[in-house]
Amino acid sequence: MGQQEKVATSLTGAVGEEISALLAPVDAELARRYPGDPGTRQPVHTVYVPGDVFAADTVRSWGDRALAALDEHAPDAASFAAVLGLADDLAEPVYSRVRAKLEREPIEDLRVDFEDGYGPRPDAEEDAAAARAARLIAEAAGSGTAAPYTGIRMKCMEAAVRERGIRTLDVFLTGLMAAGGLPDGLVLTLPKVTYPEQVSAFVRILEAFEKTHGLDAGRLGFEIQIETSQAILATDGTATVARMIQAAEGRATGLHYGTFDYSACLGVSAAHQASDHPAADHAKAVMQVAAAGTGVRVSDGSTNVLPVGPTDRVHDAWRLHYGLTRRALARAYYQGWDMHPGHIPTRYAAVFAFYREGFEQAADRLARYASRAGGDVMDEPATAKALGGYLLRGLDCGALDPAEVQERTGLTRAALEGFAAPRRGDLTASAQ
Repeated sequence: MGQQEKVATSLTGAVGEEISALLAPVDAELARRYPGDPGTRQPVHTVYVPGDVFAADTVRSWGDRALAALDEHAPDAASFAAVLGLADDLAEPVYSRVRAKLEREPIEDLRVDFEDGYGPRPDAEEDAAAARAARLIAEAAGSGTAAPYTGIRMKCMEAAVRERGIRTLDVFLTGLMAAGGLPDGLVLTLPKVTYPEQVSAFVRILEAFEKTHGLDAGRLGFEIQIETSQAILATDGTATVARMIQAAEGRATGLHYGTFDYSACLGVSAAHQASDHPAADHAKAVMQVAAAGTGVRVSDGSTNVLPVGPTDRVHDAWRLHYGLTRRALARAYYQGWDMHPGHIPTRYAAVFAFYREGFEQAADRLARYASRAGGDVMDEPATAKALGGYLLRGLDCGALDPAEVQERTGLTRAALEGFAAPRRGDLTASAQ
């Protein structure tokens, strides 16, 4: 074994104790502000349906309409692949999985909209629509036909619509409680947030509802929509969105970029309002950095170019949507908005292609890392975290099958989760 080295130190144990005491507040602050990703499933999209349009069959109807679009405009794997430029080896796996997804789970996240998509209505009409939404969502949750994530977007906290937004939220949540309680996967969306104080006010509303119904503190979380320039940059030059996350007091689950409101706020002309505009890239980059490590997830916005009309027009819209979705995935925006049933075939095609084309390389790299086998790439714990997260996202959406992932990596899902969400101390120590 060779000569045993003599180990000597100079610092006393008191020095370490002093440093630990000095940094104890920082340790606590790191744990509080940056708990890391929650490790739960993140939907690949959010579908917004106006409150007056939402119906008991909305999820199934969207799936059927998406399948009908495929039947009409891309009836087989070869034609769909030709439209999107898919590689030959991906054509059949992607197409078959898209069709299966549309039959099994066409919508992953559904938001009943009482904001822009609904507009101003008489109070009695909006009350009735909010109560109806609660009843239908409760019934769907009870029958197992609900989307994995479902909720509402109410009107914002600005003075002109604040009272109406609070009332709609109250009617909706009270209706759910009367129907048996809050369902799993419940999501609330707060739009047009400009000041952190609006987030704080929303937290107080949720606290009051929880106390009224004896719910656990923190049971109600919400997404923050970033739709104004002031949400990115405050008058004092600070990143407002970072302050919003803190103002949410642990309740914020996501930051959603609002493509068209944000673009209009900056004066971008209608023809150039898109999720790949430089102004959009800047806003989402700030959102991404502000959210990193906090457990708050970032979602891209939508395209308003609808795949409707003759086949050539549908194909053009599909190519645009597919390209924007792939672009977002490469930038680590794993969720986006879909505004029309014709968008979801290309949403899933882009997502499935993204995970399937990188599956073998990611699986092999993680397997080598786990077994310390080495290879042509020297991966670190942070990369193993990214590889584990990549495979888990692919599993959650249906792009990958559990059996093929375990066979290729030799790892169970629990092991993948261990790599994807290590504790902060484990990640730091293993990197030494």
